[in-house]
Parts: sequence; structure tokens; C-alpha cells
Amino acid sequence: MSEIKDIAKFHIFSSAYFASAVNKNQYVTDGRKEIAFIGRSNVGKSSLINSLCGRRKLAYVSREPGKTRTINYYAIQSRRTVDEVEQRQDWYLVDLPGYGFAKTSQENKDNWSAFIDEYMRKSPGLTMIGLLVDLRHPGLPIDKKAYDWLKTVAPDLLIIGTKGDKLSRNELHKNLAQLKKLFPTNHAPIAYSSLT
Repeated sequence: MSEIKDIAKFHIFSSAYFASAVNKNQYVTDGRKEIAFIGRSNVGKSSLINSLCGRRKLAYVSREPGKTRTINYYAIQSRRTVDEVEQRQDWYLVDLPGYGFAKTSQENKDNWSAFIDEYMRKSPGLTMIGLLVDLRHPGLPIDKKAYDWLKTVAPDLLIIGTKGDKLSRNELHKNLAQLKKLFPTNHAPIAYSSLT
């Protein structure tokens, strides 16, 4: 089952910061579905969250890589109308710490990696991971390493290309095709720009 296709049919009408977790005892476990975003530091996770929710400052956008150091939950309310009947779905959008941030100790990197891995394996509501990859640099080894790891822990995986607005149309299509080849999943990769 494709959670992303199901969720995409719904219009987000409410979004709010809900909670942050720094250890497993703080995971949200109220039964709602969770879709989590992960990617290299400064790949555009916070901008994507703000754009999806139609909010400018829901998730803090920093010019400083590695700013997100907690697992942040955003409570989402969405709805759609089918045969004149309104359907609602409440879920969490989860912002995970970025990887590949150079200006921190190896101990911190190891701790963050273990923390995120534990969330992936033990969070009961997690239904999909969105791996964000900068479309200008679709084949970075650090992204491939993250992909290889996520294939072993993610219940479902979607590749999201960011910063496509900085490419020409031809470059965009070429790099999306490269993403599909380098990071095969059950879903075609998508390009997303927070500017459109």
C-alpha cells in the first residue's frame, strides 16, 4: 500500500508543532500515522515542511547546517471529499536530524545515527520515510549510504529531489532519471521545490 499516494489525496488544513524527542521515551505513540523526512544537512527539509503545510515558520529554516538535532513532530489535519462525503485524516509529519554535518564531533554523529536508527525501527506509527536528495548533486556517496541503510529499516521509502528550481528543465529531467536509477524504490522519485 502506498501511504504517500493516500496522504497526497488529502488537503492539509491545519498544522502545528506537536513535540520533540531526544530519546525513545519521548516518541509519540498515540496511534496516528507518521511520515518522516530525512536528508543531508541543509537539503531543505524544513522548507519542504513549511511549503507542504502552507506555513512560513512552522519548521525553523536555518542557514546553519545541522540545526535540527531532535526528532520534531508536527500534527497534521487533512481532509478530502469523496462522493460529497468529507473524509478526514490526522497524522504526524516528522522532521529528522540531517546527516553529514561536518562541524560536530564523531561522538555526536554516532549518537545521532543511533538515535535515528532506533526511531526507524521502534516507532509504531511510522509508515513512510521521505529521503530528500539535492537534485543538483544526485549521486553523492553520503546519500547512497543513507539510502542503503534506509532500505533495511524504512517501512516504505520515497525519494524526494529538492532544489530543482535551480536547474534547467532538461537538467531536472536528467537528474530525476539518475535518481530513479541510483535509488530504486516502489515509487518514482519526485521533484519538489518550496518556491512553487
